[in-house]
Amino acid sequence: MNVLSRPALGGSPMADILRFALLGLGLGALYALTAHGIVLVYRGSGVLNFAHGAIGMAGAYVQWELSAQHGVSYWPATACGVLTSAVLGVLTHLLVLRPLRRASSLARLVGTLAVFIVLTAIAVKRYGDSLQLVPGKLPTKLLTIAGATVSEDRVWLLGIALAVTAVLHLLYKRTLFGLGTTAVAENEGAAASLGWSPDLIATGNWALGSALAGLTAILIVPVIGLSVTGLTTLLLSALAAALVGRFSSFPVTLAGGLVIGLVQSELTRFGSDVTGLASSVPFLFIALVLVARGRALPLRGTFLDRLPALGTGRVRKAPLALAVAVALVLVSVSTPLWADAITTTLVLSLIILSIIVVTGYAGQVSLAAYALAGTGAFIAGHTAADWGWPFELALLAGVLGTVPIGLLFALPAVRTRGVNLAIITLGLGTTLEAMVFQNTDLSTTPGSDGIAVGKQTLFGISISGVDHPQRYACVVLVLFVAAALLVANVRRSRTGRRLVAVRANERAAAALGIDVRAAKLYAFGLSAAIAALAGVLTGFRSTSVVFSDFASFNSITALGLAVIGGVGFLVGPLFGATFAAGTVGARFGDLVLPGLSEWMPLIGGIILVLTLVGNQDGIGKAVGRQAADVRRRLSAKRVPVVPEGEAGEEPTAVPDVTRAAPVPLHVRDLTVRYGGVVAVDGLSLDVEPGRVVGLIGPNGAGKTSAIDAVTGFTRAASGSVRLGDLDATRLSVHKRASAGLSRSFQSLELFEDMTVLDNLYAACDRPGRWAYLTDLIRPGSRPLPAHVLVAVREFGLQDSLDRPVGDLSYGERRLLAIARSVASSPSVLLLDEPAAGLSDDETRELAHLVRRLAEEWGMGVLLVEHDVDMVMSVCDQVVVLDFGRRICAGTPQEVRSDPAVRAAYLGDLEPEAVS
Repeated sequence: MNVLSRPALGGSPMADILRFALLGLGLGALYALTAHGIVLVYRGSGVLNFAHGAIGMAGAYVQWELSAQHGVSYWPATACGVLTSAVLGVLTHLLVLRPLRRASSLARLVGTLAVFIVLTAIAVKRYGDSLQLVPGKLPTKLLTIAGATVSEDRVWLLGIALAVTAVLHLLYKRTLFGLGTTAVAENEGAAASLGWSPDLIATGNWALGSALAGLTAILIVPVIGLSVTGLTTLLLSALAAALVGRFSSFPVTLAGGLVIGLVQSELTRFGSDVTGLASSVPFLFIALVLVARGRALPLRGTFLDRLPALGTGRVRKAPLALAVAVALVLVSVSTPLWADAITTTLVLSLIILSIIVVTGYAGQVSLAAYALAGTGAFIAGHTAADWGWPFELALLAGVLGTVPIGLLFALPAVRTRGVNLAIITLGLGTTLEAMVFQNTDLSTTPGSDGIAVGKQTLFGISISGVDHPQRYACVVLVLFVAAALLVANVRRSRTGRRLVAVRANERAAAALGIDVRAAKLYAFGLSAAIAALAGVLTGFRSTSVVFSDFASFNSITALGLAVIGGVGFLVGPLFGATFAAGTVGARFGDLVLPGLSEWMPLIGGIILVLTLVGNQDGIGKAVGRQAADVRRRLSAKRVPVVPEGEAGEEPTAVPDVTRAAPVPLHVRDLTVRYGGVVAVDGLSLDVEPGRVVGLIGPNGAGKTSAIDAVTGFTRAASGSVRLGDLDATRLSVHKRASAGLSRSFQSLELFEDMTVLDNLYAACDRPGRWAYLTDLIRPGSRPLPAHVLVAVREFGLQDSLDRPVGDLSYGERRLLAIARSVASSPSVLLLDEPAAGLSDDETRELAHLVRRLAEEWGMGVLLVEHDVDMVMSVCDQVVVLDFGRRICAGTPQEVRSDPAVRAAYLGDLEPEAVS
């Protein structure tokens, strides 16, 4: 829907430009007011509220119902509408978001989406989604400004936005409530210690922000009309304005909203022949801001997020084959109504399956599933309608042709993730819908409501969803099972472990040689192919592909259903899909209680809220646990993960392990700057094979900065890093790791949602160039290599391979972090404070292990450690930093006796005594 009413043209071109500019400023003022509400909620609670438009929509409908149907005068009705939105905001915080305050950012995001689903379902059920024309209360007489004629209400809207912006700016700069909000936003713990209640602050901001959502919705409906869809889709424009203001500055947010409205309005005039161009402006702003800033939204608490649980991907072939055979028989004898319900369930399950790949496995929150499904239907539809391709070829074209589009959606994931990625994928999907799916020149054929594809056959057999719905449902069932098996193979494969590693910790994954960018692109590409399959099957079930089935905001509902079923489990799609309208679940509901299917969207939203509060891992985890219990009872004793020929045996001595490639590390004149601060100043050092080099210095001396620069996590301002003959100065982190440069982290950076064994596999797996494709069919599986088994024994992890990382003691976690780095077969190993938090006995044992890594494994080791006794006992050479500059290098004895070192670090001499 075009939110800009185009006035009759006339007068000079400059007058027309000014007229549209004034119209755009009025609309942009409303965008800014909506964005202010989003900023208020975010500042007060750290939550990006995707239900903001729906909360405002509820207030607008209450105001309209009271004034239009019950005769209440305008201003009391408006007050009731604003109060309704405020109450809904408070309830959202208290009943949904506060119980999720310690949950993952994904859970909090889906919590707001659940509220969106519930409110829109209630509004559609009560009011329908037809457009209501609502008169406004602001003056509408025409004004002439510099020769341009514009309605007076647009000037009033601009004035209201300016006034509200000024009030909010003063409120949060000059009042105790504003100062408290700022303090809580900066540091909740510190603010609470000073007497501020983070919960009370959050509640107040939710009330104020939601009240502003209601007021804005009431003001805007005379401009765009009152409808559920129209108000909720304004969210993107408001998000774009809030992003410009960094979710903190009200004046900058106002400016962003005004510019967006202005550009949209002028494009309506100059770009009126391009469908959807003006409505794509918010997405363009979102893309520019997120790509330019990389991480535009500093979300709270993401470092310690608990990610949703994952299934194993294991498939028992005999039970699956029996279940599929029985399902095919049941579908074949079902009635047409049940066959259609089965088809709808399975197609939606495919959509959810695509979300499991990209969100469940790779951790990328995408809201583009329906846009990609529509793309597949669009490509397949045109190949069938324009070129006469049969169903099987059109299906293949739609699936493969959507993969490049999926990769395009993945490009923002290279720079951002989490909620930021959700914003940009929703924006990109909405833009695709506006410019392609709603463009009748592209999405229809003459004489049809969509792209006419006719009745389908498969290898000469009619499978028309119109004439033979049972046959079509059987085809969809077979394709769903095939897609699920491919995803199961990925989960169990080397590729799957890499995806899960990226999901858990991108820094650690890159340090082990995993190409994070390639993993994300793969996840989006595979997800796009599965979503496209669902889109083709949806479009071709009738004689025309109709694109009203692919509304971008349906992706929000699909993500919610994925969470209900379990976003990390293969059985999740079938359970989640049953809570949607038109599915098998809805049909069963009508059998129990006639008319229940009409309430399925609302029921699904409520169940999503309950799932988030009670069991964030969804139904799939409980089902998976029960299936695992059955397998344990039926399966034989597990075969130990050891090389062939050594089953049941543990190495009694270190076997002949292939020594590390003898590649030295040469660092020359390395300088690292953070703004005007020089963290590392011209550092030079060498780490030869088989030798341990210590890097010591006081806190803040630049030791970790040096390691980050050597391994590529921090860009060096100058200097060089060489691995043997390879100049690694400009190489990415994963390429340096693949070349033989590995590291551990001071903060461990383990893959918390994986087992010890999977952590080790993620480090030692070296998939070939075709692994991303072959793992779809044949998951790569091999025993742990000999050198990893030796590392497991040396570090005492042999009894913990199947344990989740979270169950390990701190000392065991420290040892696992080093063992994982060793498993990647490095030539040079950089250890960042490996003994931190260990006891004296554990430290001595670790020192012995580090020495053996150099002498028996042939690795070069660069050791950063505060325990000076450990450094002096294990190192061949020690380099001392002070304020980023090397002040000494030599043997441990030489360093101990150096006066400058003793003054700067050891503290044995007063600085004045050093000549």
